[in-house]
Amino acid sequence: MPRHHGTRALTGALALTLAAGLVGAPGGAHAAPAVDVHAAPLATHPGDGAPYPRQQPLPEPPVDDTDAALRPGLTAYHDISRRLNAVMQTSDRVSAEVLTETGAGRDVVLVTLTAPESRGQARQQQRLRDLITDDPARAAEDRRLKRDYKLPVFINGNIHGNEFEGTDAALRLVEDYATSQDRAVRRLLERSRIHLVISMNPDGRHDNTRRNSAGFDLNRDFVTATQPETVAVRDALIGTQPVLMLDLHGYVNGTLVEPTTPPHGENYEYDLFIKHAYPNGLGMEEAINGLGYDEDDGVDPVQVPLRDWAEGWDDWPPIFTPQYAALHGAVAHTIEVPLRINNSSYDLPVEELQRRSAINTDIAHAAVTSTLEYAAAHRDELLADQIEIFRRGEAGEPQTPVEEGLFDGVIGPEDVYTTTYPRAYVIPVGDRQRSAPAAARLVEHLLANDVEVTRLTRRATLSGRSYPAGSYVVDMHQAKRGMAGTLLGPGSDISDRVDAMYDISGWSHALLWGADVVTVPAGDPLRLRGRVVDEVDIDGSLPRSRTGWMLPMADPADVQAVSLLLEQGIPLELLDDGRVLVPRRYPWAAGNVVSRFGVELSAAPRRASGEPLEASARVVGVAGSAEERWAFAEMGLAAREVSSEALNEGLDLSDLDALYVSSGLAWEDLEDGARAELQEFVADGGGLVGRGVAGTSLGTALGVIEATSVRGRGDANGVVRVRNDDESPVTSAATRHAFIYSPVWFTDLGEDVRVDQRLAEDPLASGHWRSTPSGEGGPDAGAGQPVVVSDESDDSRTVLLGTEPLFRAHPKGQYALVARALLWAGAHD
Repeated sequence: MPRHHGTRALTGALALTLAAGLVGAPGGAHAAPAVDVHAAPLATHPGDGAPYPRQQPLPEPPVDDTDAALRPGLTAYHDISRRLNAVMQTSDRVSAEVLTETGAGRDVVLVTLTAPESRGQARQQQRLRDLITDDPARAAEDRRLKRDYKLPVFINGNIHGNEFEGTDAALRLVEDYATSQDRAVRRLLERSRIHLVISMNPDGRHDNTRRNSAGFDLNRDFVTATQPETVAVRDALIGTQPVLMLDLHGYVNGTLVEPTTPPHGENYEYDLFIKHAYPNGLGMEEAINGLGYDEDDGVDPVQVPLRDWAEGWDDWPPIFTPQYAALHGAVAHTIEVPLRINNSSYDLPVEELQRRSAINTDIAHAAVTSTLEYAAAHRDELLADQIEIFRRGEAGEPQTPVEEGLFDGVIGPEDVYTTTYPRAYVIPVGDRQRSAPAAARLVEHLLANDVEVTRLTRRATLSGRSYPAGSYVVDMHQAKRGMAGTLLGPGSDISDRVDAMYDISGWSHALLWGADVVTVPAGDPLRLRGRVVDEVDIDGSLPRSRTGWMLPMADPADVQAVSLLLEQGIPLELLDDGRVLVPRRYPWAAGNVVSRFGVELSAAPRRASGEPLEASARVVGVAGSAEERWAFAEMGLAAREVSSEALNEGLDLSDLDALYVSSGLAWEDLEDGARAELQEFVADGGGLVGRGVAGTSLGTALGVIEATSVRGRGDANGVVRVRNDDESPVTSAATRHAFIYSPVWFTDLGEDVRVDQRLAEDPLASGHWRSTPSGEGGPDAGAGQPVVVSDESDDSRTVLLGTEPLFRAHPKGQYALVARALLWAGAHD
């Protein structure tokens, strides 16, 4: 079946863009400001079949003496395009393209090094690349592919802005290879395409920050892809389909060269991955140690976590660039150069700072050149094994466990991780689907990640259940089954397999994004009629009604719709069950949000009425993380930043209906005037939604709720099962799963405090959650405990959350719970 490759623009509301201009809106009303996270469309992009070189000059920004890269003697942002333009003038091996523009307006640039190609040769490369995933069994036998295919290698630099040297190592390689007459280099460029993201995070690089200008750690964003930088590099990885990939970081001394410790991602074909990752790692180790830097330079010998560590540097979650790339067939490594020049070390004397950065650049460059040497020496094996990854997927074959004792005993039983794939996943439509916009969003995300999706053209019965035409089926007999399993599988509980994890341990778009997803077990027949899709129709619904309509408030799209209606001045009402009433005299407004956001409205009961929602309900005071503020913007809610410092400086809360607090606002840090402002806010009916210990502490200090927050184990995280109060206006439409990170639950509740949501008796669905060494804070302690509670007094309403519904803007199915909490708390008169 035909597959989609390369960059594809998401459409409509599912692109999280609120475009200007409304159908039928009287008086020229307009939508909320756009939040567009997608890479700008380019005349060419990686994988589009256009020939190399592509040498449109890059824009050259003005010189900026405040660039943080200058002090350690590294390349400032304004010099990157100048250097690349200069080298393109001297060499037809170098192509530079802008992948996207950052939030601060800087370009993310991809450079491709390869021998020049005719149009026919470029089209042939595209056909051969597509064949590898379209028909890997045939690709494995194709002699032309084996002979002519240019092996893709991908180098990603500077994803963390204040880990600088990957950029300069990449630029050095480009300038060296542009004119090199070395026979091995020339042969490599004839048989390879080397793709280099020069700086994935130019905003962070300029500002000396790890995160991008929106406050996101880009190396935690790949499986969700909220940021323009992540979306662009994700699309470039899919379009180029590399066999080898490096992500250049700092700072670990001695230089850290992956492969990693256990646990290993269960959706990889790890036997084929480690076959090359370990030898390539040893080659990089030899090259780096061979530079001659030693303890006199402050440089320790290279560390390879798989060989040298027991655990704690794993490749389990797909949030990191290399681990994400592995799901698309790459043998991928993180490299951490040794000598720190960021954080407090940035204030070292300039001479020492520049000495360190020069060593680090040499080491990063050695890692890259060694990997390219491995690619040249093992071209045929690398290509054959990437094809085999996809062939196993298409054939639906079981994974092959990695051989224990491999590499003289480096691989042990602790390294064996596999999974059993189901026959398919179904994303139903109609009555079997909890949320139509959530389902459409999930399918869009699958397509953006190069997962093949079929839409039924006729009703089908799968595993004894009937699904209507229009439902979506993900056949797990496909090349990218590892990617599909990562997004749609529930994940695994690995609490008893390792003691420590580097980052998160559980995720699941099927459980956390708000759509119903049904598993068709392995071994069941898959008989259906349908068509492979490359885009999703936004199918909302608006029944005829003389009594008005109700928005279910079950999905971020519903919240976007409410936000837009409030901005237009539509007099909405919040019903007792948490749904929102759109009056019958505004059919044009109801129809507009259906067509724009794909929401499903239902006819309101006769005489339905509730509490009026003010226009200010879409403006929320937020004391929380950058990711949480981003999530509010995704929902179309304006997030006004609130903090202890701002309140102490006289911030006025009077124009807000509700306040969301998860961090950065503490009663003990407030001066008397700031405390009085908060007290007046709640006395005037202002609602409070508090998350975690910080939100609970503020609520109890204000006297608006009686509850005690209890911390679970601090490093516990994952997907948990929950039980909702179906009559609560906060949780009646909530999903049956939530996300935790350092879980919190509530005890010692006041008599009037309502329990809206509890952890299930067996709470952990996937992730890592153990008791502390003293036996406290584990899943047994949290089982059945309240994690969402609320209280209503004469003056105010308060909701407390113990889960992480906005974590890194990932669990999108939980967004509506937060919005419901804010609307209910802020609607109190």
